[in-house]
Amino acid sequence: MSWLSRIPVDRFLLAIISAAVLASVFPATGVWVTVLEWATTIAIALLFFLYGARLSPSETLAGVKHWRLHVTILSFTYVLFPLLGLGVVALVGPMLAPGLQSGLLYLTLVPSTVQSSIAFTSIARGNVAGAVVSASASNILGVFLTPLLCWLLMSSTGTIAFTTSTIVEIVLQLFVPFLLGQLSRRWTSGFVKAHPRLKLVDRGSIVLVVYAAFSAGMREGMWSSTSWTDLAIVVAVCLVLLAVMLVLTWWTARRLGFDRADAIAIQFCGTKKSLASGLPMAGVLFVGQPLGLLVLPLVLFHQAQLMACSALAGRYAREPAA
Repeated sequence: MSWLSRIPVDRFLLAIISAAVLASVFPATGVWVTVLEWATTIAIALLFFLYGARLSPSETLAGVKHWRLHVTILSFTYVLFPLLGLGVVALVGPMLAPGLQSGLLYLTLVPSTVQSSIAFTSIARGNVAGAVVSASASNILGVFLTPLLCWLLMSSTGTIAFTTSTIVEIVLQLFVPFLLGQLSRRWTSGFVKAHPRLKLVDRGSIVLVVYAAFSAGMREGMWSSTSWTDLAIVVAVCLVLLAVMLVLTWWTARRLGFDRADAIAIQFCGTKKSLASGLPMAGVLFVGQPLGLLVLPLVLFHQAQLMACSALAGRYAREPAA
C-alpha cells in the first residue's frame, strides 16, 4: 500500500468532502439552522471583502494592453461555457433531477478561478502576467455577470426568481463588501498580503457553505430525490465538458495566432470554474432553494479540472518551449 503515500492529497478538497459527509450524517437542525445561516452570511461578506482588498485595479489596468488575450479568455468563460451549459441541459436535463439540471447550468455561469489558473500557468511556463489580469478580471466581472446570466438563463426555470429583495441581498452580500474591499486597499492590502493565512477565510467560508448546502439538502430529502444513475450522468457530463473546453481553448488560441505562452494562459484560465466564487454566490442567488444538488456539479467539476490541469501543467513544463 506504499503507493497510496505518493498520491497528492488536496486538503481543501478533503475538507469539502468531509463537510458534505458530516452534513449528510449530522445535518444542522433546530436553532443551529439560524446560527448557520448567520455564520454563512457573514463568511460570504468577509470573503468578497477580501477579494476586493486583494485585487489591484492597477494590475488590471496594466494588462488591458493585451486585450485580445483577455477578450478570448472572457469569451470562453462567459459566452461559450454558458452556451455549452444550455446545450447540455437540453440534451441530458430531462434525465436528471431538477436540482442537478440547474446545477449543471449554474456550473457554466460562474467566474474562472484565480489562484489555480495563475499557478498552473506559472508551472507550465505560460504568460503569468496575462493569467493574473484575466483571472482577476473574470472574478471582478463575475460579481456582476454571474447574477445577470443566472437571471437571464435560469429565471424561466423557476430556480431563481429575481425580486427587489433578492437584488438588494446580492448588492449587500456581494457588491458592497467587494467595493469596500477595493476602497480600503490603501489600509488593508498590505495587511492581507502579509498574512497569507487569511486564505483560510476563503476556504473556511467555502467549507461552511458546503456544510450548509448539504444540511439543507438532507432536511429536504436531497438524496431521496436523486439516484446513482443521476450522479453517474453528472460525473460523465462534467468530464466531457472539461475535455471539450481543454481542446477548444488550445485549438482556438493557436488558430488565432497566439504564441505558446498565451495559449497556455488561455487554456488554464478559460477552462476553470471557481468553487471559491461559485458556492458563496449560490448561497445568495438561490435563497430558499435546496443547494445540495445544485452545487454538486460545480464541486465535481472543480476536482476534475484540478486533476486534469495539474497533469497538463506538468507535461507542458517538461516540454521544450519551442
